[in-house]
Amino acid sequence: MRALGELERELRTGTGPVPAAARRAVRTTFASCTGFFVFLYGFDRPVAATYALFGAVSLAGLARIPGTGRQRAAVMVRLLPVVCFLVTLGTFLAVRTWSAVLGMAVVGFCLAFSSAAGPRAAGAAPGLQLLYILPSFPPYLPHTLGERLGGTLAGLLLLIAAEAWILPDPRVPTYAERAAAAAAEAVRCAAALERPPYVVTAPVSDRARAAAESLRASHVPEAERPAGPGLRERALAHTGLAARTLLSRLRNLPGPAPGREPRRAGIDLLGAVRESVTGTAALLRDGRRPATDSAELLRLRARNARTPAELPESRRRQAALLEVADAAVALRTAAEIAVLGRRAHPDADAADRFWYVRQSTARLWWHRLAAHTGPRSVHFQNAVRIALALAVARTVAGLDSLPHGFWAMLAVISLTRTTAVQTRSTVRSALIGTCLGALTAGTVLALAGGATILYAIALAPLMLFTFTVGPVRGVGWAQALFTLVVSLVFAQLSAVTWQLAEVRFLDVLIGSSIGIVCGLLAWPRGAHDELARAVAGLLRACADDVESTTAVVTAPGRAPGAPGNQEHRVRLTLVMAESAYAQYQSETQRPVGPGPDWQAAVLTGHHVLWGAGRVLGSADGTPLARGEAAGLQEYAARVAAGLRRAAEASDAPYGTGKAGQVPGTGDLLPGVLTPPTEAAPPDAGLAYFATTAWLDSLTTDLRTMDSGRATARAPG
Repeated sequence: MRALGELERELRTGTGPVPAAARRAVRTTFASCTGFFVFLYGFDRPVAATYALFGAVSLAGLARIPGTGRQRAAVMVRLLPVVCFLVTLGTFLAVRTWSAVLGMAVVGFCLAFSSAAGPRAAGAAPGLQLLYILPSFPPYLPHTLGERLGGTLAGLLLLIAAEAWILPDPRVPTYAERAAAAAAEAVRCAAALERPPYVVTAPVSDRARAAAESLRASHVPEAERPAGPGLRERALAHTGLAARTLLSRLRNLPGPAPGREPRRAGIDLLGAVRESVTGTAALLRDGRRPATDSAELLRLRARNARTPAELPESRRRQAALLEVADAAVALRTAAEIAVLGRRAHPDADAADRFWYVRQSTARLWWHRLAAHTGPRSVHFQNAVRIALALAVARTVAGLDSLPHGFWAMLAVISLTRTTAVQTRSTVRSALIGTCLGALTAGTVLALAGGATILYAIALAPLMLFTFTVGPVRGVGWAQALFTLVVSLVFAQLSAVTWQLAEVRFLDVLIGSSIGIVCGLLAWPRGAHDELARAVAGLLRACADDVESTTAVVTAPGRAPGAPGNQEHRVRLTLVMAESAYAQYQSETQRPVGPGPDWQAAVLTGHHVLWGAGRVLGSADGTPLARGEAAGLQEYAARVAAGLRRAAEASDAPYGTGKAGQVPGTGDLLPGVLTPPTEAAPPDAGLAYFATTAWLDSLTTDLRTMDSGRATARAPG
């Protein structure tokens, strides 16, 4: 049980699940009851009253659109044409059972698959499903379409007004503001590196690490995550990644050679980084292009790249400084695209990295949806699962003439989860709650009889209580209370008996059973198995990219098209791994306990993508000496072998190898990965050190993944 002090603080500040649920309950109750009572008792239009109530409940109670009330209202406004289309389509396809079933399968799949577009689309999908389900049941009455649309629009407009102006939610920092704060910390780090002792102190490093962590998706509210397929969303996600990369490079920048002052050119480069990132922070915070640009940073980066340092240790620091400059340039470019859109113009060097700026909005949507079209995408799997369950439920309701059959389908979309374990657990709680709610509703209906005025008086307080307590206490409470709500609603629409509660329980039982069966048939383990496959594919693609990129650096012209092809493959597998990991985090896993560090594997993909671009940019086309090339190729081969072994370990459940043993520390590292920079040739160029620094960072990633597996196999 939560501490009373924590609950008191939530109520005082307006944050936390209880106050948030209470605010949403007030808005939902206001919109649904107002529309219902006006149409039913004011105009004697029961059809419009029904659609007004369920229109508001669908997008406020069943849907889980993330964000503040005003953000949800903006999403609902954009959904109004979609709602009208769904109500119209459902009305006309209800003419035959086969057409209703076919429409249910197609519409169910499309709405569920729209979750690939981001958390807002995923949150709205269940509510849109209900708005299509409601008119798709008999009787077939196309002449009531006007009433249905009028009631639905009235309910939604009332809900939009309530979300926008009733009990506004506390404001949360946007992702751009978080990125601006991270950029400000990068400025502080760069300033510390410009003066003795030319290293980042522990307090500054801790603040930089915290700022980087604040940009992780798991630490950002769903509504603020830049997860959409559009230009600005992609650029904002790129901004966050660039900010995290810049902070990491600044925190880990090697110090100057012992007893020597750092090169003046390096200090000037850090000053240019600081100036550029200061402008980036202002751009993200104020939304206006600052007076300064990155021209000086680009000039100093080019000068440092042309003038190698004298000592190998200094050249290693110089290569790291060029990585810092590259991250700062990428941060500025991504921020400009995120804020200014297509008015931003990345330079030619960034054309491949920011490929999406040249694509139309329709093309970007096509890229996102096409990437998830196939059985290896968790979004595709979820869409197939829910479409199958809805089609079966509609078939059963149509063939058996199930009374109030849409309740069975409502149970399907509200209780079916992405894993069979979660669905079974959810259904058990839901059936217990529905049974208790049905017993209570049956008793109320039997005692009150046809006293409609009593039902009307009790409806609003009951809805307020239902939508406050249900989201906080869980699915059992939600189903019990919602059973009471729908009983009071239908008791006002027509004469009913206590048997209505019995029908409600029967429908939920049928819908739940269908959801369980379909969940067992269609990918019952949810994202777990797919995550393992996706991570394995990502790590294999990373291994190939490491080898092909190093081959180009050590022997220019050896494989002209390979790095670009490998980069596309890494990017595609990274999208699949990230979507699977996002769903995996929301699922209850069995067995519960420590497992592989999936996030470390996903971050490795980002490090490979960004590092490969920096390494190729450092190569000036001059072949390396034979010893330098051989050392880099050997180092790259070791790293690639480690990535492939990590991929093999990821293919098996929780990292279990083919022989049934869990790899432990060191098992992913084929031999001792001693960085060749410790014995660097005295005349090695920047390309050598840039490649070595990249391989060093990937070696660190392998050790992180290995330590996670060691934790997973540790007893206790």
